[in-house]
Amino acid sequence: MLYGLLLKLPMFLNPVIPQPQKIDGFLYRAFLGSIESVGKSVPVFYSGITFLLLFSQAVYFNKLLNEHRIMQRPGFLAGMSYLLITSLFIEWNVLSSPLIINSLLIWVWSKMSGLYNNQKPKAALFNIGIAIGVCTFFYFPSLAFAALIIFGLAITRPFKIAEWLIALFGIITPYYFLLAIVFLTDKWKGYKLPGFSVSTPVFNQSQWSYAAIIIVLLSSIIGIFYIQQNFRRQLIQARKSWNLLFLYLLVAVFVPFVNDTHTFEYWILCAVPLSSFVAAAFLYPARNWFPAVLHWLMVAIVIVINYFI
Repeated sequence: MLYGLLLKLPMFLNPVIPQPQKIDGFLYRAFLGSIESVGKSVPVFYSGITFLLLFSQAVYFNKLLNEHRIMQRPGFLAGMSYLLITSLFIEWNVLSSPLIINSLLIWVWSKMSGLYNNQKPKAALFNIGIAIGVCTFFYFPSLAFAALIIFGLAITRPFKIAEWLIALFGIITPYYFLLAIVFLTDKWKGYKLPGFSVSTPVFNQSQWSYAAIIIVLLSSIIGIFYIQQNFRRQLIQARKSWNLLFLYLLVAVFVPFVNDTHTFEYWILCAVPLSSFVAAAFLYPARNWFPAVLHWLMVAIVIVINYFI
């Protein structure tokens, strides 16, 4: 908590009022509308909600990594890495729809990782599908995470068409109720389902932000190298969990390309899987000075970006 507050102090000193983008879903807009009166009079209220989301996601994801035993030993490095990575970019410390759905996507990854030993997976798959469907009500391009279900099933379980269909029905179910409500309230005319647009993301970042991107990618590559070195020593379930995290990252990288709004905040979907790889870069090196230098270098970039840029 103290570590997170120190890293996130700039977002309390310079609170930002979030502005919904056209790609954001109706649940996110409704949420912002419900807190607008308080947020406009006390802008730091938005910073408080953002911090609670980031901190709870860090703690929850760290807890799940320890439960799935995919690290060499339990610890707090994944949660620390998540708070550190999200502090490197100012846009990732603003209340946004991708930030909100990160909580649901962490839960989805955990449930997908548990399918390997699940003797009755149908209920879990249906709930996973519902979670993805609800995510699209906050941020429609998150529908791409349906691919995580598809590839996750291919990795964790033998092919059974019934399980695939149940997951699909789970995704459709929130839309069934949404359309039913729209029809029963006589709002059918003029109603448009959300869409997406294929485009190339635009980066409007400072040189220090590019330096932050480079150091996160470098740390992740180092972490992946050590993960591969220790891969065969791990249990089968742990290996499958790591594979799902790789898939999670690939889908998260793809999502901004089906986004019509070019803001860096949508890349926060990558922060969850990246934090696990960066945590491995902190954990596995035999020489303790290397993780220490890497960590304090990231902290220095956080200070420069937030206080001097």
